[in-house]
Parts: sequence; C-alpha cells; structure tokens
Amino acid sequence: MRRAFHFHLLVLLALLAAAGSAAAAGSRIKDIAMVFGARDNQLSGFGLVTGLAGDGDKNPVDTIQTIANLLQHYGLTVPAATLSAKNVAVVMVTADIPAFAKPGSRLDVVVSSMGDAKSLQGGVLIQTPLLGADGNVVYAVAQGTLSIGGLSAGSEGGGGVTVQKNHPTVGTIINGALVEKEIPATIVNDNHVELVLRDPDFTSAARMATVINGKFADSSVALDATTVRVAMPTNWGGSPIDFIAQLEMLEVTPDVPARIVINERTGTIVATARIHIANCAVSHGNVTISIASSQDVSQPNAFSQSGTTAVTTRTDAKIKEDKGTMVALPELPTVEKVASALNSLGVTPRDMMSMFEAMKEAGALQAELILR
Repeated sequence: MRRAFHFHLLVLLALLAAAGSAAAAGSRIKDIAMVFGARDNQLSGFGLVTGLAGDGDKNPVDTIQTIANLLQHYGLTVPAATLSAKNVAVVMVTADIPAFAKPGSRLDVVVSSMGDAKSLQGGVLIQTPLLGADGNVVYAVAQGTLSIGGLSAGSEGGGGVTVQKNHPTVGTIINGALVEKEIPATIVNDNHVELVLRDPDFTSAARMATVINGKFADSSVALDATTVRVAMPTNWGGSPIDFIAQLEMLEVTPDVPARIVINERTGTIVATARIHIANCAVSHGNVTISIASSQDVSQPNAFSQSGTTAVTTRTDAKIKEDKGTMVALPELPTVEKVASALNSLGVTPRDMMSMFEAMKEAGALQAELILR
C-alpha cells in the first residue's frame, strides 16, 4: 500500500514538473478567462418518462395527476383515480444552454427521477418544455430515449437479492433538446470588452493587462482580481468578433498560489510547485485499534432441572501504539524535496494530512491547505 502510494506521489511530482515547464510558456487567454456576457444559462423542466416495464412510480398523487393532465392535453379526459403509474415516472429535466445558441441547435439533457421509481432504464421522455430562471419563457424542448449509466436487478425483501450499479434513476439524452429561442447576450459595452478570469488572482489579472497592452497599446486595465477591461481600437470597431479572437490567442503566464489539496477518502494529494516548509521537526507514529467479537454458549449445569442454553457475545478491544520518532526537516523550498522528506517517513495519505495540518498550525507550512 505504501509503495503504491509513494509511486503515485512520484508520478504526481513528475507531472507537476512537466506542468511547470508548460506554464512557463504561458496559456492562451481563452483557456484562463471568458468574455463577460458570453455565459451559459441553466434550463429546467418537469416531465414524464414512460415505458418503464413496472419500475415506475408507485401511484403517488402527483404522478397520477400529471398523467391525467397529459392525456387531457391530447383531448382525453380520464379520471385520475382510474390510472396506474407503474410504467411511468415523474422526472426533472435539466440542461445548460450556451451563449448564442440559435433555434434548431441541439442540447444534451439530464433526466432524474422525482418520485419512487425503481429505475428509468428503457424509458422515453415525453416532450418537455425547458424554462429559464424566470420561469416564463420556453427556451428549449426535450424528448427522446434515455441512456442509463446504471442498472438495478433482483427482487426485494423476503430473502431476495438486489443488485444495483451506479444510479439507475438518472439518465441522459445526448442532443435530446431542441433550442426554440435564443437568449440575448451582449459582449461589447461602450466600445469595451471585459475578460473574466476563471481563477481570480490579482497577479494574473495584472499580467493579462500587460500582455494585452503589448499587443494593443494602452487599451486594457485590470479592474480587480477577476476582471480586465479592454478598449477596442478605432480600426476594430466594426469587427468585435475578430478583435476578441485576437485577444484570446495572446499567451499569459498565470500565477499559481502555493496550495495543497488532500482528499482523505480517495487518498488523492495534489500540490503546486510553490510549497514552502520552514525548518521544523515532525514526530510520526502509528496507532492501531483492533476490535474482535465472538460468541460464547452458556449452558446449565449437568442434571440441572432448570435453566436454558443461551448465546452471549463477547467483545475484545486492543490498542497498540508504535514508538514514534522525531524527524528533523530542513528548510524545503520545493515540492520535490517536501515529498522526498515525507516519503522517508513512510507516511500514508491520512498521516500526511495530519502532518500538514500540524505544520500549518505551527506556522511552518506557507501554503493554502484544502482538506476534502
């Protein structure tokens, strides 16, 4: 386990070194920033999935009423009390519509069950209008056969065995929605374009403004850690798209803060190359807790006229703490040296998390520590 962890950490360091070399060459502005106004919007709708072969909702009132409303839309008036929902499920349909999506464009949609349906496998989404946040305008219409990334099989209860993989109550429809109405978007205001950094940073914003001014003299200024405002030159006034394309191709070297992200559940550790640890000493020790349960049989004495045989449970708990060692860490300016020192201790991801927390608390770790 530890050898595998060390191997993965060494691979991570190699990737960090390669990433550092790539970062030195700079990144395109289109990869680290977006044009203000050219944003996605979220759509949602309430609909029905049919054809579930008995895996649908268990006749809740909202599902039955939705089916009755759908039939009435097609000119059939059927009392809700006479309907069955075992082949139908009420669902929420969601999608993201990009800026400048024209009527007739296709969108991917996600369909998720709202009731107690067992599975949406094999289901078909009935035509569902998708509304924006205002809840008044239909921007797209979704319909189609669901693709389920999971499955559920077997019987429930009474000694039956149920097998489930992933989430059978969530599905997708690739290109399942048709755009009906374009959402207006404005990208040029008062002959200016604003670039919004995806990762806000004052240094990165200042560098971006400097690079743009090198291409278009005295045209840009960093307003804050997120926004760089660019004035369109007079000769580009009639071609804003061409001007934005020129901006997006410029290369900037964004500033990367010292940061360590540790996910204890998966054992994943990601660290940037600017980590700095001052001189400190670390004590590393392991604590093992062992809990075992066993069953004993208690019987009455021989020839006893009373008493019954009883089964009792016995639990034993043991705690073992290995001897800890104090290891002095010299000043470590690079992530490679930090990892090499920690590898010499043979630490696991959980141990490393605790050590980094202690270093941060002691003031020896000059990096942002994020624990998941």
